[in-house]
Amino acid sequence: MILIVSILLALCSAASQAQQSASERMAARLRQIASEIRVQVPTNLNTLNMNAASAAYLREQLAKAQNRDRKQALRLELAIQLLRAGQTREAIAELHILQAQDLPPSLRTHVRDRLAIAYLRLGEQENCLLHHTIASCLLPIQGEGIHTLQEGSQAAIEQYTAALRKDPDDLSAHWLLNIAYMTLGQYPHAVPPEWLVPPDCFADSCAVGRFADRAPGLGLDVVALSGGSIVDDFDNDGYLDVVASSWGLDDQLRYFRNQGDGTFAERTEQAGLTGQVGGLNICQADYDNDGNRDILVLRGAWLADLGHHPNSLLRNSGGTFADATEAAGLLAFHPTHSAAWSDYDNDGDLDLYVGNESDAWERHPCQLYQNQGDGTFADVAPERDIDNIGFVKGVTWGDYDDDGDPDLYLSRLGQDNVLYRNEGPREPFADATTEAGVAEPQGSFPTWFWDYDNDGDLDLFAAGYHSEDPADIAAVYLGPPSAAARPPCYQTHGDGTFADITAQVGMDGIILAMGANFGDIDNDGFLDCYIGTGNPDLRSLLPNRMMRNVGGQRFAEATFSGGFGHIQKGHGISFADLDNDGDQDIYIVLGGAYDGDFYQNVLFENPGHGHRWLTLRLEGVQSNRDALGAHIQARIREKGLVRDIYATVGSGGSFGASSLQQEIGLGRADTLLFVEVIWPTTGQKQRFSNLAMDQIVHIREGDATPIPVHLNRLSLSASP
Repeated sequence: MILIVSILLALCSAASQAQQSASERMAARLRQIASEIRVQVPTNLNTLNMNAASAAYLREQLAKAQNRDRKQALRLELAIQLLRAGQTREAIAELHILQAQDLPPSLRTHVRDRLAIAYLRLGEQENCLLHHTIASCLLPIQGEGIHTLQEGSQAAIEQYTAALRKDPDDLSAHWLLNIAYMTLGQYPHAVPPEWLVPPDCFADSCAVGRFADRAPGLGLDVVALSGGSIVDDFDNDGYLDVVASSWGLDDQLRYFRNQGDGTFAERTEQAGLTGQVGGLNICQADYDNDGNRDILVLRGAWLADLGHHPNSLLRNSGGTFADATEAAGLLAFHPTHSAAWSDYDNDGDLDLYVGNESDAWERHPCQLYQNQGDGTFADVAPERDIDNIGFVKGVTWGDYDDDGDPDLYLSRLGQDNVLYRNEGPREPFADATTEAGVAEPQGSFPTWFWDYDNDGDLDLFAAGYHSEDPADIAAVYLGPPSAAARPPCYQTHGDGTFADITAQVGMDGIILAMGANFGDIDNDGFLDCYIGTGNPDLRSLLPNRMMRNVGGQRFAEATFSGGFGHIQKGHGISFADLDNDGDQDIYIVLGGAYDGDFYQNVLFENPGHGHRWLTLRLEGVQSNRDALGAHIQARIREKGLVRDIYATVGSGGSFGASSLQQEIGLGRADTLLFVEVIWPTTGQKQRFSNLAMDQIVHIREGDATPIPVHLNRLSLSASP
């Protein structure tokens, strides 16, 4: 007996060491990749998140240069890299040296443009970062958002005024001049009338109540670069936790445990995540059906030939994680931004599609990893004809033709998007892009399937991103023509084709989306969307956008009334009811791409709207444990009329992961007539009547009775 116990203990110890060594190997691999990139950076100044190293190299080159033109070019590039690295005063000093020299007119204009944004950035760093308030950088800037240290914005106003006197049609200077005046509390009264952005540009067409940022008081205001976000329950205590990544090569993945009392505690180290660094995007799923949601970290995006980074599959054992990438057969080295889980072959376990970034110099085929049911995966993309070659920025699954198996949509930058129709578990996918009419826009980024009009069929959203001109930012509000990409809203006809109804629903403006996701912020039963805006350019200062769905007919701006108009870069976005009060809060990663463009993440608390709600936690048995792809129909009676509300289980958009529990707004329902669930593997329909509203329930596939889930209602409003 003693011998048996000893053997079992030894086996457990060996397994633990194997898991630990896999995590350590991945951490060492990531350190080695970072080291190799730092060696190569001097020959590749366009590396987005290595600007300090580029600046150091340029200083060396400037010291050696003899030719005047060469020295001016190097000094300007040095100033740009210093500014991107967050060394703003050093950048300003270099730009003033240039400004004092005899420069060609075009170069002088360029220097003034960079000096203006450097001063505006200085004001942002000294106030919004170092003296941060929850009103910082929220348009229109007012109250506690006004800068107390005003040197930067005052100097920026001088530079932008000079630029506009030289070129009154400079839309970028026009827009940023108004931002600078706002930061001083002098908008609109002090802005010269000919350059005033009208205050009604910041008036919404609907009001949703003010969403306050609670992140500082909860310790969730991680200061980071661009990255991904997940809100979900990772330790199975019923409460939703927060995970955030940052794409810097040394930036640690962060895990915050919900303590169930209105507080959060960082448990990154205790969860075994130390050394899991980088990652522009993250998503969650229970890939091994053990009841614990695992995490996928995606790396290498935007870095081209320097982006040969491995993704990480982090297997969850109830709140602690071990790197399972190699053991699962997922170790590969491609630049990757987007991936999505789905049971494409309806065998009861989750498969994974990874969208890689190919360019003119390197081919990185996309991968479809079929789950083998034993914790491992096999790439079957070539035989399924979906090993796409493209610069993929968004991946989403959805059964758009309602035939019982999930189809695949790829959002690609600079190319037509692609819709692949699933023809069955053993057949190649069919390219249905042309017949469905969903190739646009070529410059797109986040994407998702959703039923925005509650007709029971999945519609499609592909957010426009492409922009070559900083003036496109101003064009959002000043209205001149622009070549920037628009975000098509595709409404399904129910026959496998879609109509572009972007203009009809009021989404035909320029948005420049990066991160984005959807949810129901006012619990009226119609899905709204929050869009993180911008691009890496530091001049890209436009508000993130909240678009409220008005009865499934159109979208109305709710950005400013709701307090959502952050001018920091919106990346990972997660909708989730963190405080268990029945409405969805929103967690957002707001850092930028350059290694000095970091910012605090935010958590917007929903103020509530008095509507009814129901939260469903589905558990698959024959279907995958997370019930990804399950269809939900809730029928309500509201003011004497009957209407249906639809949802599909998933984490939402392609950049930022919402909770997999389905948080369903029921509007002003008098009665919840029934809830019907269609399970993905079997197609079995289960209908539940007599469910009470305003509760969380757990539904297990095949069980006749939903089980109420009793959790503390939390207060997130501790003072920062």
